[in-house]
Amino acid sequence: MYDQISSNKRRTVILLLSFIGLLWGLAYLISEYTGQRGMLFFIGLFSISYALFSYFAGAKMALAINRAKEITKKDQPRLWRTVENLSITEGLPMPKVYIMDDPAPNAFATGRKPDKSAVCATTGLLQMMDDQELEGVMAHELGHVKNYDMRVNTIAFALVGIISMIADFFWHITFWGGSGNRREGNQLIYILAIVAVILAPIAASLIQLAISRRREYLADATGALTTRYPDGLASALEKIGKYGSALKKPSTATAHMFFANPLKKGGIGNLFSTHPPVEARIKALREMKL
Repeated sequence: MYDQISSNKRRTVILLLSFIGLLWGLAYLISEYTGQRGMLFFIGLFSISYALFSYFAGAKMALAINRAKEITKKDQPRLWRTVENLSITEGLPMPKVYIMDDPAPNAFATGRKPDKSAVCATTGLLQMMDDQELEGVMAHELGHVKNYDMRVNTIAFALVGIISMIADFFWHITFWGGSGNRREGNQLIYILAIVAVILAPIAASLIQLAISRRREYLADATGALTTRYPDGLASALEKIGKYGSALKKPSTATAHMFFANPLKKGGIGNLFSTHPPVEARIKALREMKL
């Protein structure tokens, strides 16, 4: 169990470093292409500003996008007590509790740190899960809080957006007259820059997906360790695998935050899912030794 958690953390650090390296490499090639070394500074400043905005405003935006409503203990005693007991067990501050009116069984957590966190469950999750299964799901979400996964995922999501915007900027200056500023005679830089802006957004998305999937396995392991009952979480995943987890009005911007994939399944899109296959998660939980 603890070896799995440590392994997942190490892999996440490596992936984040790869992300930063990709961003720096793209910025360097564009600055060389345009012949303006100062662009490295401006791209860096913009990247930091955008990441900070996402970091501080991300939680409120996620709750608003998904039309989540904050509740008190009297509104939904079962959910509230489950979250409260798990928070005490983990030694975490009690997060704010929200509910989404959606028949799909799903949940998510948000917040940049434990004392600024919130957890949200759908009405479908509350109706479908028994007490042990609900406890397993919410322990998973509090595992995200404990492991600061929302911080990692927010930064990763921001970096994907930054790299995509930089690529768009490059195409703008290339096809609308900006290419006249590039250095003459360096065709290699020109070719590398073209290739980079085509491949960088794809590579960034794949790195984000890898980070998100590793954090889901980590949260599963943490949740199982909290409850000391992996079968509760595995049973919840089995129900979700059978009935589905797609929301009525999902948002791709927050899909990576949910307990199970909130988007409709379909063809090649499954390869770019932010969640590992439900079957793989169940298998890992069934084989887990506490």
